[in-house]
Amino acid sequence: MSLTHFDERGNAHMVDVSDKAVTSRIATAEGHVTMARETFDLITEGRAKKGDVIGVARLAGIMGAKKTPDLIPLCHPLPVTKVSVDLVADPTLPGLRIEATVKTTGQTGVEMEALTAVSTAALTVYDMVKAVDKGMVIGGIRVILKDGGKSGRYEAT
Repeated sequence: MSLTHFDERGNAHMVDVSDKAVTSRIATAEGHVTMARETFDLITEGRAKKGDVIGVARLAGIMGAKKTPDLIPLCHPLPVTKVSVDLVADPTLPGLRIEATVKTTGQTGVEMEALTAVSTAALTVYDMVKAVDKGMVIGGIRVILKDGGKSGRYEAT
């Protein structure tokens, strides 16, 4: 298997997708932010000084997905047709579980957009409550579903 973002001389380049078929594509990514119980309570009870942590993080994740080609050097700008970002409070962490789904109809997939949405949402959670908990941990960010295109369907186990 060769890496597509490198040419025959080993130089980084943007992959030419012009000959690929336009198909419906979807990707879902997940991640989480773990935190102190007090921080978890602050967020879930709506007492964070900066406001609605979950709502702001959801919007940031959507914006992050749309900005992916500006952040990741070799990503193609895509006509993103849907982005959903869900943040769910999980007292067993304690923290927030994040899941993002991105859809497009295009010539390349949206895995990077889904990963960027989760990452941006997680970073926003951190930013909004870092004054009370600098020990939060962002982790578990991965693609759990990818469908469409030549390589077909992938589901994480």
